Amino acid sequence: MPLEIGSVAPDFTLVDSNGEEVTLSELRGTPVHLNFYPLAFSPVCTDWFTTIAGEEGPYAGAVVIGVSVDSKWSLAAFKDQMQAKNVHFLADFHPKGAVAQAYDVYMEQAGISGRATYVIDANGIIVDVDHVTPPESPDADRLIAALHTCKG
Repeated sequence: MPLEIGSVAPDFTLVDSNGEEVTLSELRGTPVHLNFYPLAFSPVCTDWFTTIAGEEGPYAGAVVIGVSVDSKWSLAAFKDQMQAKNVHFLADFHPKGAVAQAYDVYMEQAGISGRATYVIDANGIIVDVDHVTPPESPDADRLIAALHTCKG
């Protein structure tokens, strides 16, 4: 079951596709569009991030993050293929799925993250969440609208 709206988003530090550490709490002051997804290069994940990468306008003023259990090297190739300059891809690689577990989206039997998007306001509070079962995609329009409420 996903975390509740109104709760503080669990903090984490993960390595991005460039090998740099990203800590959620250090992003306070800026809204975050946090996307958990099963695997880089899978068809639905590719479609989801193609849409996000192609529509920078709705995400302007926010930090867009994608989290999967893939390695930083896989994520670097995925980011390059997606031409997703506005997305930070983070590796929940080791311990495998620890952040996905903290957000209640890890699929233990499959060894991958489920698909969920959390909209987090500038104070670190979850303002919306859409947790869906793969191969479904979250409701992009609803999540963008929630993100806009965080921006003013």
